[in-house]
Amino acid sequence: MPYLYRAPGPQKHPVPKDARTTHSSGQSFEQLRQECVQKGILFEDADFPANSSSLFYSERPQIPFVWKRPGFWQHSEWLDVVIDDRLPTFRDRLIFLHSADHREFWSALLEKAYAKLNGSYEALKGGSAIEAMEDFTGGVAETFATKEAPENFYEILEKALKRGSLVGCSIDIRNATESEARTPFGLIKGHAYTVTGIDQVNFRGQKTELIRVRNPWGQVEWNGSWSDSSSEWLSVGPAEQKRLCHTALDDGEFWMAFRDFKSHFDKVEICNLTPDALEENAVHKWEVTVHQGSWVRGSTAGGCRNFLDTFWTNPQIKLSLTEEDEGQEDCTFLVALMQKDRRKLKRFGADMLTIGYAIYQSPRKDEHLNKDFFRYHASQARSKTFINLREVSDRFQLPPGEYILIPSTFEPHQEADFCLRIFTEKKIITQDMDGDVNIDLHEPPKPTPAGQETEEELQFQALFEQVAGEDMEVTAEKLEYILNAVLQKKKDIKFKKLSLISCKNIISLMDTSGNGKLEFGEFKVFWNTLKKWTSLFLQFDADKSGTMSSYELRTALKAAGFQLSRHLLQLTVLRYTDKELQLGFDDFLNCLVRLENASRVFQALSTKNKECIHLNINEFISLTMNI
Repeated sequence: MPYLYRAPGPQKHPVPKDARTTHSSGQSFEQLRQECVQKGILFEDADFPANSSSLFYSERPQIPFVWKRPGFWQHSEWLDVVIDDRLPTFRDRLIFLHSADHREFWSALLEKAYAKLNGSYEALKGGSAIEAMEDFTGGVAETFATKEAPENFYEILEKALKRGSLVGCSIDIRNATESEARTPFGLIKGHAYTVTGIDQVNFRGQKTELIRVRNPWGQVEWNGSWSDSSSEWLSVGPAEQKRLCHTALDDGEFWMAFRDFKSHFDKVEICNLTPDALEENAVHKWEVTVHQGSWVRGSTAGGCRNFLDTFWTNPQIKLSLTEEDEGQEDCTFLVALMQKDRRKLKRFGADMLTIGYAIYQSPRKDEHLNKDFFRYHASQARSKTFINLREVSDRFQLPPGEYILIPSTFEPHQEADFCLRIFTEKKIITQDMDGDVNIDLHEPPKPTPAGQETEEELQFQALFEQVAGEDMEVTAEKLEYILNAVLQKKKDIKFKKLSLISCKNIISLMDTSGNGKLEFGEFKVFWNTLKKWTSLFLQFDADKSGTMSSYELRTALKAAGFQLSRHLLQLTVLRYTDKELQLGFDDFLNCLVRLENASRVFQALSTKNKECIHLNINEFISLTMNI
């Protein structure tokens, strides 16, 4: 490095804001960053290149190194988290995560970035080790209960560690008072341990399976057989002890017999950097499909199959498994369902929801399955359990075919965003069954010919002529009076009153002259449409209360010709239902009128100006429904 001239005599104590530029270009961090932003490139340091010269100066690399950029992965995307280097301390010592060397800060900076990602340091309290493993690697988790683990559990762990998987273990607690309690054998309940090794040793003429575990505290260790100072090590030669890196230091890392490990620990969590089946010997290349979604109260938060009336309203994902695994008759796939941002929402009182999923054979219809389907069909596969973890993942083998995957919370009406990842050995086709909008606008029915009117039609014609006056046209205020007067005489429908806003929307839909009024011919056309919509409302007002459940709205709208996307349905429910998730007749009518109006406008625009329409119908209706 070139000699840097400094003026003689005492120097002012350096402070961070006076940090010296060390880059050969002479540019500061901000200047280098700005240059990369302007060019739209990631920074590559020519002074410390990503090659062998930056690894060693006296030897050649013994293995091929691959240089990768780290990140913080969350919800199936990599995130750059920018922080400053201010860290919380007390009496000049770091309060939270710190290295043994108090002059080393990388771990504390990493923790700060993770705390920022989750909203606060407190949000990390009581954290799950598997969450952190996934967030720092983008891997996929698998969990084993040691008491119910498969017979080849030792081989599973051995293979996981060889593949570079991250492995953690813990002891369950029954209540809060047991958290961090020490057992007579020196283990800490509710504490996240790391598995760092697995091996076998010759002991008294027999092979003994051992496992190495580390307490991240750097102290407090297992004191049973094969612990650091146990008598078992006296029967193991120095060379074998060296191979196993055995030391008698209180450094938090210790060996124990594998049988004792299974007896004392309750849970093992493995984060696979690729979701290769640890029970198999072949390494697979997996295809990954990601679906982002939401459970929204009143429209798509249907709960589990125990709640049949609402279960069918959950998001539905269609899987087309077309190719069997090599040499197999089934298709292997892994499903990982993750609820998003629950730690970040802790400050607002949010907890982890109990989540899971079910998989059904598809009836080969490209539409959202209704309640009756689930009444008469059992699932082909499901998550092992519904549980209040951030992610639930399981591995399945099913014959080729089409399936419907339904992610849900256990209880209905619980809201959360979710990320669904599907890993398969072969490429598959997936389809969100609630992603498309399909509008089937029928031609409005023709009015009844003169002389063939029903008694009811003659009555409202007389009323219309009485209210309209000489021009035989009515304003929204007069239309409100006419419709309420006629509908209140119908004994089969309960409703309060049609609102003025509904009548204004009706005129907007039916007014062909553009004068803001409705003539009798236009009214007669709408009346026939209104009768059809009234019949639909009565059909879905199951208890004859004068209201319709928001969960039935999807089916009612489809019967009226409107198949909405999940997003549009959620907006519609939020706009038109009350706090009890019910719609009155006025709300239902207003909703249909606005949907039909928006659909007809979109059709007219797209027919006349195809090249000028940049919004799709989903976006257009979403926009107009919110005006």
